[in-house]
Amino acid sequence: MGRVDYLAMKTDVDTVALVNSDVEELKIAAKKLVSDVTKLGGLAFGVSFLKWLACCSAIYLLILDRTNWRTKILTSLLIPYIFLSLPHVVFHFLSGDVGKWIAFIAVVLRLFFPKHFPDWLELPGSLILLLVVAPSFLVHHVRGTWYGSFISLFIGCYLLQEHIRVSGGFRNSFTQPRGVSNTLGIILLLVYPVWTLIVRVSL
Repeated sequence: MGRVDYLAMKTDVDTVALVNSDVEELKIAAKKLVSDVTKLGGLAFGVSFLKWLACCSAIYLLILDRTNWRTKILTSLLIPYIFLSLPHVVFHFLSGDVGKWIAFIAVVLRLFFPKHFPDWLELPGSLILLLVVAPSFLVHHVRGTWYGSFISLFIGCYLLQEHIRVSGGFRNSFTQPRGVSNTLGIILLLVYPVWTLIVRVSL
């Protein structure tokens, strides 16, 4: 009996040692990945590329929601996600005079010609309004910071779990024809904030 207990304890110690060694190997692999990306073009290039990719993916999901492939997830959460992940060039362009004119026309159409204001313009109009009227605190202290990355990550995780729940499980979200495109789009939403947080931790 004592022999069996001794063997069980030894196995437990070996398991812990194996897990620790695996974790160390993962840390080394992550450090190598970061250093290789730095050599290839810098971390800033990776972050900006993923920011464009995430923003395009969010816009794609918005467009997809207005087609026959509509889902039951809360796509209005994509508006703050786009606000937080929109590249600086596009953000400053749309938050300037161009965005103000677009927002003005959208408000006039919505107020005085509601029958001619299509439903699919509701969310894009809300995005333009958000870009134009956002307080400087949100623009300078939330976008591009830890807070913005955590909010984007939370939105992506929430949309993914909602999509999996609506699809009827993880497997169905990848096997149903309508679910695959939404699943891939939502997964791309997660890549940018995760990579941004990794870069901030590693620096």
